[in-house]
Amino acid sequence: TNNIPLSSNQKGLWFLWQLEPHNNAYNINNSYQLEGELDTSALSESWIKIVERHENLRAVFSTLNGEIIQYIHQPEKIELPIIYLQNLSVNERQIVVSQLQNEIIEEPFDLTAYPLWRLKLIKLSPTSHLLSITLHHIIFDEWSWDVLLSELGSFYREFLANKTIEVVNLPIHYADFAYWQQQYLQSETLDNLWHYWQQQLAGIEPLLNLPTDQPRPLKISFIGATEAVKFSSSLSIALKEFSQQYGVTLFMTLLAAFEILLSRYSGQTDIVIGSPSASRNREEVERLIGFFANTIVLRTDLGGNPSFIELLGRVKETTLGAYDHQDLPFDQLVQQLNTDRSLNYHPIFQVMFAWQNTQGRSLELPEIDITQIPQNIKTSKFDLTLELEETDTGITGFFEYRTDLFESATIRRMVGHFQTLLEAIITNPQTSIGQLPLLTPQEQQQLLVEWNNTQVEYPHNKCIHQLFEEQVERTPDAVAVIFAEQQITYRELNHRANQLAHYLQSIGVQPESLVGISVDRSLEMVIGLLGILKAGAAYVPLDPTYPADRVAYILDHSQANFFLTTSNLLATLPQNETQFICLDREWAVISQQSESNPESAVKPDNLSYVIYTSGSTGKPKGVQICHQSLVSFINSMEKEPGLKNGDKLLAVTTISFDIHTLEIYLPLTVGATIIVASREMTIDGRQLANEIAKHDVNVMQATP
Repeated sequence: TNNIPLSSNQKGLWFLWQLEPHNNAYNINNSYQLEGELDTSALSESWIKIVERHENLRAVFSTLNGEIIQYIHQPEKIELPIIYLQNLSVNERQIVVSQLQNEIIEEPFDLTAYPLWRLKLIKLSPTSHLLSITLHHIIFDEWSWDVLLSELGSFYREFLANKTIEVVNLPIHYADFAYWQQQYLQSETLDNLWHYWQQQLAGIEPLLNLPTDQPRPLKISFIGATEAVKFSSSLSIALKEFSQQYGVTLFMTLLAAFEILLSRYSGQTDIVIGSPSASRNREEVERLIGFFANTIVLRTDLGGNPSFIELLGRVKETTLGAYDHQDLPFDQLVQQLNTDRSLNYHPIFQVMFAWQNTQGRSLELPEIDITQIPQNIKTSKFDLTLELEETDTGITGFFEYRTDLFESATIRRMVGHFQTLLEAIITNPQTSIGQLPLLTPQEQQQLLVEWNNTQVEYPHNKCIHQLFEEQVERTPDAVAVIFAEQQITYRELNHRANQLAHYLQSIGVQPESLVGISVDRSLEMVIGLLGILKAGAAYVPLDPTYPADRVAYILDHSQANFFLTTSNLLATLPQNETQFICLDREWAVISQQSESNPESAVKPDNLSYVIYTSGSTGKPKGVQICHQSLVSFINSMEKEPGLKNGDKLLAVTTISFDIHTLEIYLPLTVGATIIVASREMTIDGRQLANEIAKHDVNVMQATP
């Protein structure tokens, strides 16, 4: 049979296959453990009869004169492939079976080559077999399992009874459905369907912005994994009773809860997800094998923070409307909406919610104990799929997710959040959806107790310069700072800083005074910072390369009455009421001051420095940092990265960026040596490398 048109959904899969011919995401598989005396001939003949009866299982696809067509092969004798493993040890058998299963399930199909199914039987022992059935989605859907397995069991029983089996021709075949759909979609009915969906999906966002663990790649793969979902019997019963009480289906209740979860994760209130529909609304197609399933789009407005009961009403209305207009194939909907196709996300929706009715999907063969083998799914058609079903033990299922977007730990948390959400809904359905809890009890304990338990012992009653003075007592002769060919010990650094501090106090500097400082990178820069702190004041750091208007603004805004600099920079600074102290020109006077540690009334809650933001969001803003905050920070950094006595740290950061505090005060409170890099060196990688080698530097931090 030639030149048969494809159904609309088949065209969609053909399009995807042409984009990704090696994609196995649309392979459908079920595998069964068979224990007992299996008649392999009867099984093989039964399969032949099914293939003979359902011509869709003999279809292949190609193009003719630019049109996509399907070709139906004539029935032919098929040998059931049997793989014999009974001579292997138990351990070897398990390894080989696992490998074979993966190969059978994951091997891609060529849609132009017959057959588009694989039947494999693995013989483990004379009475133990593994049966694997794999088909491509273009000829099969979930509903088809019921038809296939039922007929396989029926034919097998008749062969065992030595009955001559006459294959009863089906009144119609899948090809008839494809012809009918083609005509149907050319009628005015299509206009009515399209009008509904055009209104329903107007203005949707193209992408649901779930927080992913990895950036979305330019071309997304179909590699996936699953995470099991299993609700307790009590929660499952409560959800069922709740749904009955409010006149909705269990599907609607779970859908509403899932949409809340997606809304809370994404921060979006316009939630669009897909859901599979069997689309077998006519009696003639109920017992056909084929790809009838369609995807319907469910769009729900979660705006206004409604109660769950109010949201459930919205979901019910949306769901009933979508199912009333489900006959428009999803592929046609994408075309009609003229939606841009992207290689890194699915059009219209990226998240799927599936409610499976698995009744009748089991395989039954006489005198054989059959166990369905759980699937190890390694593909994902969408960013995220939640598939649930109701079983005798409760609601169960799994999250399927793309592994190039999400990590397993993230999905495990999502499972816990979904269950917490459902339990809260059952307890108080009148709660506004924004107030429904997501965190599990363990997460609440972690967030509110464990992560808040940040109290540590640190010298909270001291200022940063006092910690430096204590280090001076421990290592007075150790080298504190090196710049170019100059170096200074802890004792010498302390003496010079003390002289500057006494001088500043003599001209009126006191606690909470603000002293500006603009000095080239040098020993004097470190002396200036320590001297201001020892005087009890706080410094306002300004980089010598700052534009004049920025310097003027900061001096005016901070109202700093004193300013430390050097004579070569003085001409670049605004001439206002600020008192300027040139460290080089006035050092002869400063050096007459006492070398002893000065006394000041400064306390840990007094300011240590005020640093100005870039002003990228408006005017620069002064951020005030007190001594206890600085001491706490340095104390924590002492433990990590764990600087210690004898280490050498290369300081490269301008003092107008507050990480300078790490580079200067951490070494000076543990007995390490600071190597101060010049401005020219900080912008030349070769010079920095030479400096590291020259001084055996073993610690450096820098913004890349």
